[in-house]
Amino acid sequence: MIQPKDFIETLRAGGIEFFAGVPDSLLKNLCAYITDSIARENNIIAANEGGAVALAAGYHLATGKTGCVYMQNSGEGNAVNPLLSLMDADVYKMPLLLIVGWRGEPGVHDEPQHVKQGKVTLSLLETMGIPYAVLDDSWEKQVAEALQTIQETNGIFALIVRKGTFEDYKLQKQETANWELGREEAIKIVVDKLREDDIVVSTTGMISRELFEYRETKGQGHAHDFLTVGSMGHASQIALGIALQKPTRRVIVFDGDGALLMHMGGLAIIGDYNPKNLVHIVFNNGAHDSVGGQPTVGQKIDVEAVAKAVGYSDVISVENQMSLMAAMNHVNNAVIDGVSLINVNVRKGNRKDLGRPTTTPQQNKEALMKELEK
Repeated sequence: MIQPKDFIETLRAGGIEFFAGVPDSLLKNLCAYITDSIARENNIIAANEGGAVALAAGYHLATGKTGCVYMQNSGEGNAVNPLLSLMDADVYKMPLLLIVGWRGEPGVHDEPQHVKQGKVTLSLLETMGIPYAVLDDSWEKQVAEALQTIQETNGIFALIVRKGTFEDYKLQKQETANWELGREEAIKIVVDKLREDDIVVSTTGMISRELFEYRETKGQGHAHDFLTVGSMGHASQIALGIALQKPTRRVIVFDGDGALLMHMGGLAIIGDYNPKNLVHIVFNNGAHDSVGGQPTVGQKIDVEAVAKAVGYSDVISVENQMSLMAAMNHVNNAVIDGVSLINVNVRKGNRKDLGRPTTTPQQNKEALMKELEK
């Protein structure tokens, strides 16, 4: 395995001084070292991977130097547009080093949302004309060849990271707020206050896992829940699509701050349609908790003010058990002429023994669709 420090110092020796991206579980040790060792202005945790590519483009325009963008392979989808219509040799021809975590690598067990992404990770790069190397024991030589290729072509090169490539490294720069509620505790409070026929659309990562496990504990089944195991940032739009077609059913979004930020424009669309049967709950811990705890700006911005500005009818922020219960009583009992948002400030962290959904995505879909036929 590679020591994160050795890897990053090798990149820096080769002229790579700027980093941007979205954290990934396979890159969490590397991302933690970058956070601890690179100045904040030269390590930007972006809202999404396409934005990270654009940041690297801006860095190059200002300095003439090459930036580095890190991402999970699922982020290739978000990055395709700027990679092809901004950085590519047929357009502006700008240099870039990509570091891509290979979730769902063929032959390596992974969660279902990563299987297809894993199958097409390399072929997608090939289709885009991006040369790559899968990091192995000869990583120093691979890095040297990557940087040389970038220099010679003024183009893009991708380094692909398999599971277990990097040694453990624990993040030292922790940005934490000591809120009363943990996320799992907050989810339990909300679930206990749901109406019997409510539909829940939960975002990818820990939130869906915690929802699934609590439903199991209560013996409630999962037909009322859509567990968005992939497609980070899109849960709210899935929920809007359901809410508009099923106006007699209340739809609750279980969102995370990182997911909210990734496709924040979705709030404006929700606010414009402003459905009375939609409640948007954001469990906000200011971190990408599912992939190593790297910080987001979720607790540095006024989520409530943003929601109000784009047309949400009812906005509440809570930070303890009593205020969360009161907020749930409010959305359950008040006459609200449009969509509601509850911003729930929670602590970072999760149980180490937290399970994963035992149903397949297709089983989840079929059960929910049958429920929505009622």
